[in-house]
Amino acid sequence: MEIWHNPRCSKSRAAKAALDEAGVEYTERRYLDEPPTAEELDAVLTRIGAEPWDVARLNEPVAKELGLRDLERDRARWIEIMVANPVLIQRPIVVTGETAVVARDEESVRRVVGGG
Repeated sequence: MEIWHNPRCSKSRAAKAALDEAGVEYTERRYLDEPPTAEELDAVLTRIGAEPWDVARLNEPVAKELGLRDLERDRARWIEIMVANPVLIQRPIVVTGETAVVARDEESVRRVVGGG
């Protein structure tokens, strides 16, 4: 199990704490310091069952600078932009063997650790 984590984000810290409380082993990936590759992000999006625009942080200044809201919905292009600007990736994301979830609430975290 891996958590794509930003320690400055309260939702991310809460998800990490929930994983700790559940006693599961995981790897912490500070994705702003160690951004995913395009292949990794594509695979995680597939596991989530989402498109990149579904998990993009559109209120980030860089999203506004890039005109992301109005950008054509081309999966490969969005992934390329998000990899180059990882702050645009919603957090936290918890990745397990076959699934992944944007774990912004307790229910999502419970679902991924098998408790919900």
